[in-house]
Amino acid sequence: MTTVSDETSNVVPAEPEPDGAPEAALTDADGNAVTPAGSETPDTADGDTSGGTESVVADAEDTDPENTDPANTGADDTDADDPDADDTDEPDRVNADIAVDDPAADDPSDTDDPSATDDPPETVDTETADVESGTVESGTVESGDVGQGDVEHGDVSAEDPADTDDHAPEDNTSDHNAPEDNASEDSAPVDSAYDDSAYDDTSALPAVAATQLDPDDDSWWKSAIFYQIYPRSFSDLNGDGVGDLAGVIDKLGYLELLGVDAIWLSPIMRSPMADHGYDVSDPRDIDPLFGDLALFDELVTEAHDRDIRVTMDLVPNHSSDQHPWFVAALASEPGSPERARYIFRDGRGEDGDEPPNNWVSVFGGPAWTRVPDPDGTPGQWYLHIFAAEQPDLNWENPEVFDDLATTLRFWLDRGVDGFRIDVAHGMAKPEDLPDMDLESVGLLENRDDDPRFNNYAVHDIHRKIRTVLDEYPGAANVGEIWVEDNERFAEYLRPDELHLGFNFRLAKAEFDPESIRAAIENSLDAVLSVGGTPTWTLSNHDVDREVTRYGRIAAAPDVDVDLGILRARAMLLVELALPGTIFIYNGAELGLPNADLADDVLQDPVWERSGHTERGRDGCRVPLPWEGFEPPFGFSTSADTWLPIPESWVRFTVEAQLEDVGSTLSLYRQAIEMRYDRPEFDGDTVEWYGAPEGCLAFRRSAGHLICALNTSDVPVPLPPGEILLTSYPLMDGQLAPNSAAWLA
Repeated sequence: MTTVSDETSNVVPAEPEPDGAPEAALTDADGNAVTPAGSETPDTADGDTSGGTESVVADAEDTDPENTDPANTGADDTDADDPDADDTDEPDRVNADIAVDDPAADDPSDTDDPSATDDPPETVDTETADVESGTVESGTVESGDVGQGDVEHGDVSAEDPADTDDHAPEDNTSDHNAPEDNASEDSAPVDSAYDDSAYDDTSALPAVAATQLDPDDDSWWKSAIFYQIYPRSFSDLNGDGVGDLAGVIDKLGYLELLGVDAIWLSPIMRSPMADHGYDVSDPRDIDPLFGDLALFDELVTEAHDRDIRVTMDLVPNHSSDQHPWFVAALASEPGSPERARYIFRDGRGEDGDEPPNNWVSVFGGPAWTRVPDPDGTPGQWYLHIFAAEQPDLNWENPEVFDDLATTLRFWLDRGVDGFRIDVAHGMAKPEDLPDMDLESVGLLENRDDDPRFNNYAVHDIHRKIRTVLDEYPGAANVGEIWVEDNERFAEYLRPDELHLGFNFRLAKAEFDPESIRAAIENSLDAVLSVGGTPTWTLSNHDVDREVTRYGRIAAAPDVDVDLGILRARAMLLVELALPGTIFIYNGAELGLPNADLADDVLQDPVWERSGHTERGRDGCRVPLPWEGFEPPFGFSTSADTWLPIPESWVRFTVEAQLEDVGSTLSLYRQAIEMRYDRPEFDGDTVEWYGAPEGCLAFRRSAGHLICALNTSDVPVPLPPGEILLTSYPLMDGQLAPNSAAWLA
């Protein structure tokens, strides 16, 4: 990384242009000043700030004017093929599918939406926009019907061998509206009576072996934009208040419009849901809460048809306590092969009544639980770095990797394009299990010297995982690595280990130039030492949303959401200006803050295990608002969603932002498109410039894109150059406070 200059200047500098500074350009391509949806800031540059009402997303509109298609496909494809499809009226949904010249749009059988007689506040009509060419202002979409339609490959028929899987849902059809096992609010507990021999059944393979989206492209992940879907909170199509795979399929058109390369699904495998899916009881099946294997195969097929890759969460550090292996371990004697798959130890103390060491759970409380021996007497202790329902696997046992390899191939053979590996730095444990420094770490965190994590033996595990992925060209994995030391972090990204490593430095940085620059420099230095690819994210399901973090002001009791939105928009431009791979958490593109939830609705195990001292992560996991004027905002037909959606989120719905060129959603779409299309984004490193106080500026090494950020409370001059995009309109030709700009 080359530093061009660190001298302080009075402007955010760039290389001088012969003709001097250009005229001020605003976010709107038409030259209109635009205001971020929902934000309130000082007066901006003179002129019309309405942004106009012309649609920038016309190709995303529902061509069914009555919108009576309950599956929200944008066409009546499902009805045409399925005589049992539900044609009853449901509340309108924002149709994310992009249907062009769809004859189903004029279906005379469609009935009026009963809600149409209501008199809602005046909004832009998002139901009748014509689509003439499939090209939108900030994204180009191929014309043609891209509703759910027929599956061209990977389709699982009623006679699919998946139906013979002992643990698969009995009904393996792909009816989006009513997966048979999805009626309950939570997943039914796994039957703990079945023996672990049944777990070896892996016959539930697709009728036609699928492949990755493009097996010839083995480097797509180096500049990809991943969109993390927290399935419980993305879209619920069966009306039980919990998001599902049918809901994801329903919104693939929205994701295509957004412009992402890949989706990352948080856990959808079978689970008792003690930790919302991160306690897996069968890693080779879909939990009925979300759907079934046939529906998953349909998701992969339809995502691939839209050039969107599908990656899955993998949880190899631990299993559920209802996994057949652990059930067998509890029924077996100490020292048995069944117990050797987990970390069982005799206790300390006179009668073994003290834990084997002093380790604590990441969620709070002890990391050990004592269990009775088969004869009922007090017995050994088992290790669980997380909840007691998540016993840690013993990765020194070769059976553990062999089983994981089977799981990897199971999903890769279904066309999955890769995996996000949960707790990728935590699988290996030191042989002597030394005590830890209890004062050095808090809940939901670890340090580099924490003996629970980052032990060197973990790298052998990742090398074995990589050998399996290398059998599938076009597949890639990314590890969740909470490691601060650059040298130790880089070890995970050696050519025979992980393709990518999650780096959280930018998400942890304060909104000030020094903190942001340090995060960027550290992140680049860490990966470039091994020829790796940097990753960037501002939020995920485990950390507060960026709007909430940036909206906190010292000594202020409440979060300033409007300020947080401005700063989050600015940081989006910083993030997308950087070389490498981007991860967007669902809802970030809407400018969502954390939700302020009442104590009695909290579900994160951290809340209970901390003795109600830590509220946990539920605030950043609330379901997304899609449309309408009151909860559940089109997320579900049930008002009883698994976490309540705040009424104040009416301003954040997709419907409210879809045609507003000044909205956060529009900014995301425009920025993502530019990142793909403009040559200025070339280069693997950045060059730093001097900048006014409270500002920073850097340039991409090859394409020479300039990103300027103003974290101060006063406008600052911009350098010469063509303004490509601003996160907020200029103020008298200057970069506004709490905003960023791209220049060429």
